[in-house]
Amino acid sequence: MTKLILASASLQRQKLLELLGVQFSVKPSRVEEHKRIRTNCAALVQQNALLKAQDVASRLKDGVVIGADTVVYVGHKKIIGKPKNFQEARQILKILFSRPQWVYTGVAIVDARGGRRMVDYEKTKVFMLPLTDEEIERYHSKVDPFDKAGGFDIEGWGSIFIHRIEGCYSNVIGLPMAKLATMLKKFGVSIL
Repeated sequence: MTKLILASASLQRQKLLELLGVQFSVKPSRVEEHKRIRTNCAALVQQNALLKAQDVASRLKDGVVIGADTVVYVGHKKIIGKPKNFQEARQILKILFSRPQWVYTGVAIVDARGGRRMVDYEKTKVFMLPLTDEEIERYHSKVDPFDKAGGFDIEGWGSIFIHRIEGCYSNVIGLPMAKLATMLKKFGVSIL
């Protein structure tokens, strides 16, 4: 049985893998993520995902390492990552309410033993309903915005202001599961 390693401390990504019932361990990457778009958003998240997976794989003798990186893109080469404080979290939500945005997640798989690797990405368009300042405050009293790209969750309280999405739901959580399953299958790891 192939050993799976998630190169992320993200609780959302861990929960998604746990839902599948697969055995995996968590070894967070120590690399610094790139924050600026040089060519396009897809290239940025794929590069970050690969850096994370390679960093963890370099410290292992065997196993298949999963790396991921998620950002929210609002256009004009502007990405939104995790907010640093509540003021920034409020400002980010107001920007996101004003127009649809794209959630990009890069996924990288690296075989620690052989060095084989595969990188891909998923994107999902998200449409939100506007919230008042008071509603934003109440939302932040229930949800920690600091560990999520864009500072919102789609699977919990944030679901009440997500009007609709176009694309992969689990991508917005932080790990596109259909894409991941397809990639893992090419490494001989079957989820089903």
